[in-house]
Amino acid sequence: MFIPKMRFVIGLAGFLLAGSLSSYAYGESKSSQFIQNDYSLQKKNIDINQHINQHINLDKNQNNKKLNSQQISILPQEINLLSSSLKLTPNFSFQAKSCNQNSSTSCQNIPEKNHLYQPYQPQLLSQVYRVIDELKKYKFSINGNRIFSSATLPNTNKISFNQSDLLSTLVNTRQYYQDHADDDPNILRPGVLGTQGVSVEDILKTLDFMIAVLQEDIANNRPTRLQDPNFINSNFRVIRWTAYNPKQPQRKNLRITKYAVFVHPGSRKKTSKFNIPLYSLKDTPLTDKFYTKYTKQDVLSGIYEPGGKEYGKVEPIVYMTREGLEEALMQGTILVNLGGGSSTYLNVDRSNEIPYVRGKNRRLQKRYWYFREVKDIKGYGYKIDEKISIKSGVTFAGDVLNVGLGRMVVIEYIKNGRRNLRMGVIADTGGAFLPNFYQLDYLAGIFKSKSSFNQYIKQLPTYAKAYILIKK
Repeated sequence: MFIPKMRFVIGLAGFLLAGSLSSYAYGESKSSQFIQNDYSLQKKNIDINQHINQHINLDKNQNNKKLNSQQISILPQEINLLSSSLKLTPNFSFQAKSCNQNSSTSCQNIPEKNHLYQPYQPQLLSQVYRVIDELKKYKFSINGNRIFSSATLPNTNKISFNQSDLLSTLVNTRQYYQDHADDDPNILRPGVLGTQGVSVEDILKTLDFMIAVLQEDIANNRPTRLQDPNFINSNFRVIRWTAYNPKQPQRKNLRITKYAVFVHPGSRKKTSKFNIPLYSLKDTPLTDKFYTKYTKQDVLSGIYEPGGKEYGKVEPIVYMTREGLEEALMQGTILVNLGGGSSTYLNVDRSNEIPYVRGKNRRLQKRYWYFREVKDIKGYGYKIDEKISIKSGVTFAGDVLNVGLGRMVVIEYIKNGRRNLRMGVIADTGGAFLPNFYQLDYLAGIFKSKSSFNQYIKQLPTYAKAYILIKK
């Protein structure tokens, strides 16, 4: 009786041992397969990155400058996203066309759907963004989901903007990317929208599509489809932008301030009335930053005037009143009436790099700007001769470093019981926006007086819902 029992026990043990060894071998095989697949995915991710870098060309015209692909910021999380959503299709490439009115490139065929990217997968992205200030120094970190969420535009009234002015500003903004990506790496930052799977390529694709739509609609003498909320919802990712201001944590809507180009009297020569000079830096190399040593108060004390320790290093462009100077420093661009039918635009060139202090009286601010004469209203640019020409009514100034240049914005607000939608592009910036996730500054127009400006902006909101549009 004992022997059969022993045989049974030994047989059962052998069976269990064989099962365990088989399971172990299977597990080892799957583990090896997983490691191999993981290695293969990493390799494919690298191949995608290389593929993108090889194919990015911002214009078919070989005489145009090519974007330096090594400066484009592609987050590792975005590479993983691409490998997952695109399924590594061999036909993947990115080539953005620069459409302008003088281009020979046809912009007539506008796809209703864009199949370049599949829907993004937020779980693959890092939601933490490191915020920087004007000097590119780290300030704090923020979760992108605290600011952004998916949305749709309300299907009520048409979106308000001037078609030709928006087209002009978009073309100039797109051209800035085309011409200065090598010189201005700041515009290649995905910024906080990177937490939502939005890359620089997506921004360029959005600008190109909007330019093409506007050109076709204007050419056919019809209201543009970009004014139709249904068209926007069908062709764009609509991202709700919730304000983030630690001082007002309950505020959800963005603060919409307004700026303008004001007409100010002035003189080419110093007079008893116009005795405050607006200075221009001479052909000073960007590496020579002598002017950063001096505050506004130092400049007004006469350091650049005859007998001053820095006399001869700058030159006065025009002379204005003290109030005119403060307005010029605040607005960035002014139109100076020189009398006799003569006038000139002045735009800020370089600052002394002293940050603007919010809430401080403007006459006590230490920040100071040097100006240049320009032909029209100028927005963002890494140097004065290369700044973007902008139009009023379609331009927002915002945080270009952290939110980004060329981001398309729609604001929604209630006025006189009616829902209003207004579209513009972030094509300007200023010291008050670095960093700033709760405010946009709307370029209202050119005004002869503060009273006429104040009367006009009564029709505009103080706070508004804000949406960012990204081409699907």
